[in-house]
Amino acid sequence: MEIRRHALLSPSVGTHRELLSFHYGTPGAGQKVYLQASLHADELPGMLVLHHLKQRLAVLEAQGLLRGEVVVVPVANPIGLDQTLMHGQLGRFEFASSENFNRHYPDFLALLGEGIAARLGQDAEANKRAIRAAMGDALGRIKPATELQSLRQILVSLAYDADVVLDLHCDFEAVLHVYTETPCLEQAEPLCRYLGAQAVLLAKGSGGASFDEALSGHWWQLAERHAGRYPIPQACFSATVELRGNTDVYHPVAAQDADNLIAFLQHRGVVAGDPPAMPAALCEATPLAGSETLHAPHAGVVAFHRQAGDYIEAGEVVVDVIDPLTDTVTSVTASVSGVLYARGIVRYATTGMDLCKVAGKVAFRSGYLLSA
Repeated sequence: MEIRRHALLSPSVGTHRELLSFHYGTPGAGQKVYLQASLHADELPGMLVLHHLKQRLAVLEAQGLLRGEVVVVPVANPIGLDQTLMHGQLGRFEFASSENFNRHYPDFLALLGEGIAARLGQDAEANKRAIRAAMGDALGRIKPATELQSLRQILVSLAYDADVVLDLHCDFEAVLHVYTETPCLEQAEPLCRYLGAQAVLLAKGSGGASFDEALSGHWWQLAERHAGRYPIPQACFSATVELRGNTDVYHPVAAQDADNLIAFLQHRGVVAGDPPAMPAALCEATPLAGSETLHAPHAGVVAFHRQAGDYIEAGEVVVDVIDPLTDTVTSVTASVSGVLYARGIVRYATTGMDLCKVAGKVAFRSGYLLSA
């Protein structure tokens, strides 16, 4: 295993941060898999999972059982990890810019431009290599001007040539669920089954230039743009894996998640040996555009009727919002049927606050599909 240290731009005199990446296996010997945790720095379950995964990878490497390269970044956001205000850690948005740490990653389709066609031919594997080389060239031309921009560039530089990219997050209170792009669904299914995902949400570009879509999106976009002329594979399967809720930080759970990730790597052929039998799927994939977010109609105390993981029927009451001054009780119902896959942790709502999310089967939204 090799540890590499990557310096971030210094935001202020006397301040310096770095990002560490851990490299297992042999580059170029097989597939490359990239995993990172806590890009939203206050989402901690992934850190513990990668702590356990690193130990397993070290043993496998010592036994000569790695058939590719695995890159692990257990702390993907040292900036947000240091953002503490009055004993509260705030790791979703950078204080300096107010930007979400998981937005504004490079648009490789735009960076590669029409000129990429000159590098393409009739060999899909050669096209994959040519596109990755062009991606590396484009990254080298980006000159970050802030600490956050340097973090984004380092993370993408570590992952741009990976066959699999897994970005480990969590929600407030949630069951394990996965976001991925629709063209990646076939590659995502084994991961979702091994991890026991209870919701899988699909989109062909959800907006916001999130980290995972920055690595996978241009592949299917280039394939569509050059359909019938040049064969272009979906050479990167990327996904955001939501590891339940932000307080689900327990050794037994994290150890099992790490074991399940190893099973997935065996299935991909990155780890030698026969993978365990793939469990049955716990859900069907549904469109992200079919996910309904329930909102507080007015301020008040939040009282849920249903738990994360419950199946909700359209028209069913999910949560009450109670104004304790007027004794007004407003029941909030779902308009779609599906799994209640995530809900908020705050039990006092201001008007319009997000309360929970239900994974509906029919798309009804369009445009920007992400939360703040």
